[in-house]
Amino acid sequence: MDVVVEKLVKDFGNFRAVDEVSFEVEEGEIFGLLGPNGAGKTTVVMILATLLKPSSGKAFVAGHDVVKEASMVRKKIGIVFQETTLDLELTVRENLDFHGRLYGLKRDERNRRIKEVLELVELTEKANVAVKKLSGGMKRRLEIARGLLHFPRVLFLDEPTLGLDAISRRKIWEYILRVKGDATIFLTTHYIEEAEKLCNRVAIMNRGKIVAIDEPEKLIDSAGSVVVLEGDGIEKLGEYIDYEFRISGNSIRIYVKDGSRTLPEMISLANEIGVKINSAKVERQSLEDVFIQLTKK
Repeated sequence: MDVVVEKLVKDFGNFRAVDEVSFEVEEGEIFGLLGPNGAGKTTVVMILATLLKPSSGKAFVAGHDVVKEASMVRKKIGIVFQETTLDLELTVRENLDFHGRLYGLKRDERNRRIKEVLELVELTEKANVAVKKLSGGMKRRLEIARGLLHFPRVLFLDEPTLGLDAISRRKIWEYILRVKGDATIFLTTHYIEEAEKLCNRVAIMNRGKIVAIDEPEKLIDSAGSVVVLEGDGIEKLGEYIDYEFRISGNSIRIYVKDGSRTLPEMISLANEIGVKINSAKVERQSLEDVFIQLTKK
């Protein structure tokens, strides 16, 4: 296992940001940590990257204790933070060269590796351009290149596509999938589609706790189905049902275990209370549906 977390706790005064979290990440896996803002995702990453010390519990990265062997952990990881940490005055190549020197790469190896990672993220033509002149998407691609430069065993990506447009976001996805297998990737995100596209497994975190962990498809399959009804006065239906539901405009999404059995019940109930149904169907739940249900509770 490249990451092992055992009953991890982090307190900030009287506030518990991480509450006895446990999980493991296999070698070569893309592992996603999902959660709403404030769930504790970034705090977990900061502890695993040795930038914060846990209040209690244990964590191991690449076989090393993040507290007792912090320097060894740092040699084995790469990290891309939410906020850019590039030197804006240096060129693309100079940023990478400086990073390579910090990690002790010899000149020939450093130059070869810079060439490789620039090709990977399609920034070869920007090698001699000052970072301050790059777009937001290009800066993020450069940070991923920098994180990979020194052959890390584990690459931490903390909200790597935050604030990017759809095209730039999908480009980042391509690069992440290209390096799959070369490094274990630990990804935090609140973009559900991102986790569904990229991750072998995901953990959903809420209020400092892991509330679910599995492969995306298995989480979806275990969640049941959705009865979708559209009609006039549909909000009235919500007053009479005991299931989880979401109302948007003239439609209601009702989360149930067996949609084929519940659908006729809901139509019958709507008729009884005077709600006119214009359309009705049963859908398979999405990972977003699962996420919303788990983080609402």
